[in-house]
Amino acid sequence: MSYYESPFSPAVINQDTGVFTQSVYRAPAEIIYNSYAGTDIVAEIVLPGESSMTMGELQTISYSIHRENSPVRLIGHVNAAGFVKGPRTIAGSLIFTNFNSYAFYRLKQLRDAVSRFNLFSLADMLPPFDVVITFSNEYGSLSKMRILGVTIIDEGGTMSVDDLITESTFTYMARGIQPMTNMANASSTFDSVAEGQRITKAQTRIEDA
Repeated sequence: MSYYESPFSPAVINQDTGVFTQSVYRAPAEIIYNSYAGTDIVAEIVLPGESSMTMGELQTISYSIHRENSPVRLIGHVNAAGFVKGPRTIAGSLIFTNFNSYAFYRLKQLRDAVSRFNLFSLADMLPPFDVVITFSNEYGSLSKMRILGVTIIDEGGTMSVDDLITESTFTYMARGIQPMTNMANASSTFDSVAEGQRITKAQTRIEDA
């Protein structure tokens, strides 16, 4: 990293000689930030026992994190003396554009159930899976994000003569989340489901500490 010397650096006196000297202020050089549009994002489902599946029909993904906090009260004090942190809940939604088939029927487990056993499974019957979100723009910037242990809990859709496209909305809860990470400072390879489980356990250890 390169540095530049500021002409406004403060003067420092040498206690032994009494001579004033100017200290060198070292500030980091220019930092370039990159951002991503929705069209720069690709999401994949990583399901145990299957290869990852790119969710090409996915048009919107959202998440929210809520953690309960309870105030600690003392007699004679109006304001809270502190807060006790409680359990965390991670939840969100997946919105798919409907084409000619159920979005999750591209997964081998559900596809085989339909073709071999005539069993039309729903998304809430899937085991917990990870959603890996990759960000990449035209400037070469690359980032990733993971939502771990996703479980579908609600599903719905709307069909209307006023809509040019039809959509399906799925609500989920998750066991953990890895926020967006710049790939310039991290490994560029996916670490498999076992790595996702390791991250979830690490988050749990941090909270228990």
